[in-house]
Amino acid sequence: MNFEQCCQYLASKPEAKLSFPFDEHVHVYKVCNKMFALISPTSMTTQNNPRKAAQMNLKCDPVHAQELRDVFDAVIPGYHMNKKHWNTLVLDGSLPGSEITRLIDHSYALVASKLTRAQKQPLELRYPETQLYKGLKPFE
Repeated sequence: MNFEQCCQYLASKPEAKLSFPFDEHVHVYKVCNKMFALISPTSMTTQNNPRKAAQMNLKCDPVHAQELRDVFDAVIPGYHMNKKHWNTLVLDGSLPGSEITRLIDHSYALVASKLTRAQKQPLELRYPETQLYKGLKPFE
């Protein structure tokens, strides 16, 4: 998946809102004002990304986050984020698209599941749980 495809998928998540709190190049996707993804079309300058590929930060279960880093060279600790709970995906073409969408679903579900009852209730009335919490367990 490339930058544009990732942005389309992120925007398709229920009630996803796009904002640009840092600059016009860094896209931040939120649900109920809680960030679940940050994506940039250019490198966020890390030594693990010499090709200047697009990068995306996603929330992840801490145990699964480390497993992903061990398996994929393109998954690194979250750049400028809590490295226990966030991963950075280098979108250099080495990660399968299905893995990227699974990790987006996982990030969204983690954030949505932690919303307050008042925030969750309208979402749960408009969308099926399978759409909101798809990927909550990392191995679904």
